[in-house]
Amino acid sequence: MSRILVTGGTGFVGHHVVRRLAQEGFPVRVLARPASPLQLLRGVAAEIVRGDLTDPESLRAAVTGCTAVFHVAADYRLWARHPQELYRSNVEGTERLLQAARQAGVAKVVYTSTVGTLDFSRNGRPAQESDVAQPESLAGPYKHSKFLAEQVALRYAQEGFPVTIVNPSAPVGEGDRKPTETGKMILDFLNRKMPAYIDTGLNLVDVRDVAEGHLLAFRNGRPGERYILGGHNLSFREILETLGRIARLSPPSWRMPYAVALGAGVLDSWLAGLLGRAPRIPLEGIRMARHTMYVSSEKAQRELGYRISPLEPALERAIRWFEQNGYVRHRGAATQP
Repeated sequence: MSRILVTGGTGFVGHHVVRRLAQEGFPVRVLARPASPLQLLRGVAAEIVRGDLTDPESLRAAVTGCTAVFHVAADYRLWARHPQELYRSNVEGTERLLQAARQAGVAKVVYTSTVGTLDFSRNGRPAQESDVAQPESLAGPYKHSKFLAEQVALRYAQEGFPVTIVNPSAPVGEGDRKPTETGKMILDFLNRKMPAYIDTGLNLVDVRDVAEGHLLAFRNGRPGERYILGGHNLSFREILETLGRIARLSPPSWRMPYAVALGAGVLDSWLAGLLGRAPRIPLEGIRMARHTMYVSSEKAQRELGYRISPLEPALERAIRWFEQNGYVRHRGAATQP
C-alpha cells in the first residue's frame, strides 16, 4: 500500500489524521520537528522523520517514496514577537513542500488551511467556500499567512498538481496539547478565568470529524477545490452553557461590550510590548470576534460524504483530556460520569 506523509502529525489535528490513516492500514510517515514531542502518537505504527518546513533538504527526504502528502503543519499563533516566522513556516514552507512533492511525483496532496481565510463580514449568514476574504481585511499574521499559503496551494493546483484544500473550523477534542485558541477558551472556563464573554459566535467541530474529512478529501476531493470541515454554529453564550452542563460549572453572566474588549486588548498588547511578553488578551482574537464565524459544510457533505457528529461528546473528551494531563487547576472542574 502507498506510503503517506503527514506534516504536523505530532500536533492536535495532525495526530488525529495520522491515527485515522493508520486505522485504514496506510503506511504513514510523519515529518516532525527535532523538538516536537511524540506522546500523542504513542501506540501508532508510524515512521518518524525529523525535519522542518524551513529546511528544503529535509522536505525532499521526507517526500521520497510517498505517493500522497497531508500538509497539516502550520505555525498557529495569534501573537508572535517576530511575525515573519509565521510567513517562513506557513507560506514559504508550503511552497517548499509542494515543490518537493511535485518533484518526487506525489500523486495527491491534501492541504490543511483554515476557515480564517473566509469573509465573515456578513453577520448571520454562514460563510461558504466562495466567500474568500480580501487579504487586507485579515487581522494578524496567522490568518494573513494562511491566506497566502492557500494561494500557493491553489496556484499549484492550477498548474496541474493535484492539491485539494480543506478548511477546518474550530476543532475540539482530546490531544490539544499546546493548546489551540479554542482549547484555551475551554481551559479558561474550567480554571475560572473567564469573568465575562463577548457576544459573538463560533463554529465548533469534533476533531475526529476533521480527521475523517481529511481522508474523505483524499479519496473524493477534486484538485483545486476548497472544502469547509465544520460542525456546529453556536453563540459564545451557547458554547459556555454547554461547557457548564458538562463540567457542572456556572458560565459567566456578564456580556462584555465589544468596544470594552477591544480597548482591553489594545491596552494589554501595549503592556505586553513594554514587558516583552505575549499578551494575555490577543488583539487578533478580539478583532476576530467582531463577526460571528459561522460556516456551512454543505459542499463537503455533498461532494465528500462528510458527516457532522454531535458536539457534546467531543467537548467531554476535551475536558477529560485536559483534566487527566494536568491542565485544569480548579478543584471544582469535574466532568459528568
